[in-house]
Amino acid sequence: MAEHDQVVVTFEGRDYALTRSPGEVILPAHGRMIHHDAACAHLTDSGDLPRFPDADGLLWRRLIDSAPSDDTTGRTRFARAHGLLGGSGRPLTAVCSCVLKPISPTQAETLRPWPLDEAIAAFDRDSQQTVLDEMNTQAEEIRHAFPWEEWPDLPLERYALGLGDSKQTRPYCYLMEFGTNVLGSIAGGSAMKHLIFWRAQEGSWWHDSRYPDADQAWAAIRSGLIEAVTAAREGRVADIDNIEAVRSGPALVAKTLRVYAPETSLAVYAADWVRHFIARLTGEPVPKLERFALQARLQSLIAERFPGWSPDLAVQFLYWWADPSKIRQTVKIAAGHGGELWGECRAGGYIAIGWDEVPDLRSYTDKDEFLTAFTAALSETYNGHKSKISAKANEVWKLLSLRPGDLVVANKGTSEILGVGRVTDEGYVWRPERPDHRHTVSVEWDESYAGRLDEPERSWATVTVKDVPASLWAKIRRGRSTQADSEPAPEAEVVGSQPLDTELQRIADALERRGQAVLFGPPGTGKTYTALRCAVRWLGELSGALPDVDPYAEPGSRAYGETLDALTAAGRLTVVTFHPNYGYEEFVEGFRPVSPKGGTGLALDRVDGVFKRVCATAAADPEHPHLVVIDELNRGNLPKIFGELITLLEKDKRGRSVTLPLCGEPFSVPRNVYVIGTMNTADRSIRMVDAAIRRRFAFLELLPDSGPLQGCHVDQLHLADLLDVLNERIRTRLDREKQIGHAFLLPNGAPVDSVAELAAIVRSEILPLLQEYAYDDYTLLAEFLGEELVDPEAHTLREKSDEGLVAALYTELQVRSGPE
Repeated sequence: MAEHDQVVVTFEGRDYALTRSPGEVILPAHGRMIHHDAACAHLTDSGDLPRFPDADGLLWRRLIDSAPSDDTTGRTRFARAHGLLGGSGRPLTAVCSCVLKPISPTQAETLRPWPLDEAIAAFDRDSQQTVLDEMNTQAEEIRHAFPWEEWPDLPLERYALGLGDSKQTRPYCYLMEFGTNVLGSIAGGSAMKHLIFWRAQEGSWWHDSRYPDADQAWAAIRSGLIEAVTAAREGRVADIDNIEAVRSGPALVAKTLRVYAPETSLAVYAADWVRHFIARLTGEPVPKLERFALQARLQSLIAERFPGWSPDLAVQFLYWWADPSKIRQTVKIAAGHGGELWGECRAGGYIAIGWDEVPDLRSYTDKDEFLTAFTAALSETYNGHKSKISAKANEVWKLLSLRPGDLVVANKGTSEILGVGRVTDEGYVWRPERPDHRHTVSVEWDESYAGRLDEPERSWATVTVKDVPASLWAKIRRGRSTQADSEPAPEAEVVGSQPLDTELQRIADALERRGQAVLFGPPGTGKTYTALRCAVRWLGELSGALPDVDPYAEPGSRAYGETLDALTAAGRLTVVTFHPNYGYEEFVEGFRPVSPKGGTGLALDRVDGVFKRVCATAAADPEHPHLVVIDELNRGNLPKIFGELITLLEKDKRGRSVTLPLCGEPFSVPRNVYVIGTMNTADRSIRMVDAAIRRRFAFLELLPDSGPLQGCHVDQLHLADLLDVLNERIRTRLDREKQIGHAFLLPNGAPVDSVAELAAIVRSEILPLLQEYAYDDYTLLAEFLGEELVDPEAHTLREKSDEGLVAALYTELQVRSGPE
């Protein structure tokens, strides 16, 4: 099918280009995916392949709607029920990229959305009735607990978070954030979205500083909420933007409207999502309106496009048709020591962790209050060790961030997978009836994932809750217990397989927003590593059937190197390094000595530079993104290197032409060209970068992160403690830009695991850097590493064996690093 016939489909927060069914789907002899294109490169079977009738062309949608992408069991039931079988009777449970091809948001903008009439025809309204009933039930429960006629006299204590046990007292804000998930979530962030709350740790109310006290603040907020609901009931939703008292709590206000003005409001609480739906419904730029004016605009579009539909049903359709959510989390949570809790967790439909010294996480107004309480309760347990306390507090708090659809990998030890659970609508639950391990997350377990990892995850030995990166999740999926129906498929071909992790999503968003980004930070924070990881994952997923590309390849693996090579050979990835002698001639164009055709000697000729060649390749291949990674960006003379590209790099200038001075020809930067630069702030601050460059790049800071080192030891030395304590001393005595990055302790992407290797890293990489920072001031160096390693009197480093060096680091940075 021609590119202009393709349309955008959104599934599980990702955009895809749909190649419509020709009226039948192709059933492969091998594999487990349906196909729309007989010439698909993924079809390696010879001869004529069987077809399956697809009269309305919607079999692909019914298949992916039958169960989430990770629920092979659910999709297998669908395939068997409909006779959708491949070779040897194997159920087909996924769709190939010749059906749904992953595309970037920028590419999605060039295609029209899946036509509304086709989507409405495919949408199963009857299947939504249970959700709609639950929404109405939850709204009625709120109205019963907080009758509208009582709002003018509602006391602050019944509204606000922070006073006592909110789970028992159930104030309005608690129910809106935690007790009514079916109505839509406003969880996350701080309690400021509730406009006023009690700060238990400070013993005071937080509210807008314009009000002299809590009484006046609450009176204004209560009046503002009443005014907002009244406006919505009268059809004046846009007027809510003018109510000053509630301007800073739009999500709470929007959800309040859904409860008390359901016929004239929408269960869409994020302004960005409202804009997203407007853009998809109109296919036009979204007008610059304030939040509730946007809500009013979306309401008018729904009334026009969905006559006779309830607002809730229309919103359910919009989320199904054009889901704007992006990030789904996958975390591992240990099922107790040695898996001792697995039986009760499996039977109860939840995962449980300890730290019961801090009660219900929902009783804290924000993370800062929780961290204060955690520190007070458990400081003695962790010997006052600040980094350990912070790391463990983050593990517990992570539970509150899990949303319906997120995945929990239950592990036993460092290698055994007990099962994978999908978080349900109930999410986090404090279970006081349990004798211990009362912090829980409700999930639906799938034990077909049970098995063992090929290689142990060292950090799992001492870390209870930890993010599962995409590469590890790919291993878990590929190692899944194989039944006759669960043959693993190549990850790159599985629609909806795994969203970008938070760090890569942040980079991808910056690239889509600005076209170019700079990763900056201290040495060893993985800037180049992250840029290339982004190339493999982000470019890899958007590269279609490019051979030898595995977006989920683990850094350092053979497949990872082959993927980088394949992307480079295809012209999708270009890596350059700037240095003081690098110039416009190398990057854009210039005269270079060349051998003349048919002649001898050398002649000067104009030669296209790296970036100009990339732009030519990208212009000829508009379906795919092309990425330029510039290492050591700030070592070059940027105004000289970029020249007139400074103007063309701007996102809104893409496609416009300027005349190049040497060739006199027009030149433009295609929309599908992206740039990632890396910058070491220990060499040069971003404040020194040319202002015109700064305005055109998104700057993303990468700081030292001990997360990948949590639970990893060399002898007794905990690598996370080594990094955290050393950097705390560097920040105190120097500055944050001279910290030591985690990459020093992650050779080849994995934590260092031997005394000899750690000693070598410290001697040859970390110590020379610290000596440079200290300007050979050995007194300062001793403050970093301790006098057992540094002799400040003799201005020398003490001779130590490998074991002695590691033991000295352990004593100085772990044993003696309690409260300072």
